Amino acid sequence: MAVIKLDSGYNIGVEADCCTFVAHAAPTTPRSVPVNQDPALPELSIISTGGTIASRIDYRTGAVTSQFDADDILIAIPALAGIARYRTKQLYTILSENMTPSIWQELARAVYAEIQRGVTGIIVTHGTDTMAYSAAALSFMIDTPVPIVFVGSQRSADRPSSDNAVNAVCAASAARSDLGEVAVVMHATTSDDSCAIHRGTRVRKMHTSRRDAFQSIGLDPIGTVDYATRKVTLGAHAVRRKTHEPALHEALNEQCSLIQFYPGMPPEILSAYEGYKGLVLSGTGLGHVSTALIPRIRALIEGGTLVVMTSQCLHGRVCDRVYDTGRDLLAAGVIEGNDMIPEAALVKMMWVLGNEQDEEKAARLMKTDLKGECIGRSAHGC
Repeated sequence: MAVIKLDSGYNIGVEADCCTFVAHAAPTTPRSVPVNQDPALPELSIISTGGTIASRIDYRTGAVTSQFDADDILIAIPALAGIARYRTKQLYTILSENMTPSIWQELARAVYAEIQRGVTGIIVTHGTDTMAYSAAALSFMIDTPVPIVFVGSQRSADRPSSDNAVNAVCAASAARSDLGEVAVVMHATTSDDSCAIHRGTRVRKMHTSRRDAFQSIGLDPIGTVDYATRKVTLGAHAVRRKTHEPALHEALNEQCSLIQFYPGMPPEILSAYEGYKGLVLSGTGLGHVSTALIPRIRALIEGGTLVVMTSQCLHGRVCDRVYDTGRDLLAAGVIEGNDMIPEAALVKMMWVLGNEQDEEKAARLMKTDLKGECIGRSAHGC
């Protein structure tokens, strides 16, 4: 089977014996003249980490790979020039499965430096698969008076159905709005009409390929951006610009992990986490695992591991006081994770244990809403 790249950007597969293969050098994309920037417009920073929004076809493999830098994004999306003027920094050029906590720390330092420079807002281009983790990480690491907007795309720039331009334009609009927190801006629908603004600690990628894959969990998006008019509408629960004084708290403890319970899980699996400082359990329903696991969980806690229970259900909150198993988990020392999304709970745990050495204080912080990751009151029906 041979895969042929069409001028439209789509691929088709044909039988290899129908083709004549001609070896030639891969085409190169000449760098265009940079877009002129209006000095009268507010200044935004674009920090590029890679991802599909900064990707195109790699003729060596026939796959999509991260190749663009931040300047390329400006050249590829000229409409950005009418919204703001830009500083650009290429921090990394990776696909998001290669993101690490140490890169989060580098990113936090780079973003904080831009805040200190006095820019109106910051845009972080990022791969979509782990963008929610990174947005949550920066939510905890930075107290920001300006918008920090994560943006990506589900489909690369060489595809006719690419969402990169709409997402980038909406992200720039959000970055110069009255927002004052870390957010993810992505398509609100499958059409090119608007983008949703999601809180960085309450967002999840919910589909592998749809353009509206990102959804706020447990609450409405904190705002929307109309693509045609560039109008930003913020909800009453969105944090506003200049609410916080800028501060950087970059310490993270990487000796933390996240594990999902499944029926029949062998208790011996938990032995792999002996010596870890923290463990997030993604349990069933109200926050349960099998009775067989509880002695191992108790042993981990007695050995100094902070264990927090979340739910695989995503919507609703953990309550381990309803059934015997839950009460036994509480008696073993497990901390209820309220309604935190499991991955946000993991990132929060890394941050809490990186900044608080006292075990009791760290446990209290895990139960305290710090950056909108815990919702104080469930919506009707939850």
